[in-house]
Amino acid sequence: MEASSAKNTTYDIVVIGGGPAGYTAAQYAARAEKKVLLLEKMFSGGQIATTDILDNYPGFPEGIGGVDFGEALEKQARKFGVEISFDQVDELSLESEGTFLTRTAKETYATKVVILAAGVNPRMLGVPGEKEFVGRGVSYCATCDGAFFQDRDLLVVGGGDSAIEEAIYLTRFARKVMIVHRRDELRAVKFLQEKAFRHEKIDFFLSHRLKEIKGHNSVEVAILEDLVTKEEKQLKVDGVFFYVGHDPNTSFLKEISLSSTVGGFIETSEKMETEVPGLYAVGDLRVKFLRQVITAASDGAIAAMAAVNFLEE
Repeated sequence: MEASSAKNTTYDIVVIGGGPAGYTAAQYAARAEKKVLLLEKMFSGGQIATTDILDNYPGFPEGIGGVDFGEALEKQARKFGVEISFDQVDELSLESEGTFLTRTAKETYATKVVILAAGVNPRMLGVPGEKEFVGRGVSYCATCDGAFFQDRDLLVVGGGDSAIEEAIYLTRFARKVMIVHRRDELRAVKFLQEKAFRHEKIDFFLSHRLKEIKGHNSVEVAILEDLVTKEEKQLKVDGVFFYVGHDPNTSFLKEISLSSTVGGFIETSEKMETEVPGLYAVGDLRVKFLRQVITAASDGAIAAMAAVNFLEE
């Protein structure tokens, strides 16, 4: 795309993504008197908005709802002058003169700095029936879809923190929640494991894998394989919720050459710099040890200050 087709540069920084990392970056940059535009394709808070309760963020001893936290992020950012557009980024490209073009369905924005905070997407396991029944019993978000399964039997696939947290949440609605995990023990932190093991509505199928999902107009049966005995089990279920990991949301970066990626996750310096000057990456889509709200916010603050220095050099 030619630079002349871009909207006049009215922003210093474009932030792509409206989760904790993106909003923190935008807020810090705006407080440093930079003109900031934040682009978010869905709703404020990103993935955290699909979480029932955020209970490990400092300063909220009683926890805070994920949607409420996202709304608070947006309100605070607007207070500092961040402009927000709920629009999907289709492509990011780099002009020869060092100007980034961020193209959405509505506009194309030309800036010297872009902060990538687009987060991750739920990973599909790829078992037969999964794709066919998305929206008809297959889901990746308990907070979004749990209420549709009142007094139903559900299967949760996964053994990490997210899987166990969401399985516990689903017990509010479901008659029974079954957790299937390939290993002989869960990966979730101990207090979540203990809470799940104590719950009268939760059953476990450890050392099992989901082999297939069957049904007619919606999910009806989940076929499990015992990884020790190789025997198959057929479970009558009304829904299957998947928590088997995430992939970085970087499909809009096809025109940007980022060679230093691991599994699609973006490598950065301690200042959140990518190998492309003026391009920063924060939050869950970058290579990091811990993906939590607090580390996402930290990434955002660091990137914003690094970006401000870059613009003022």
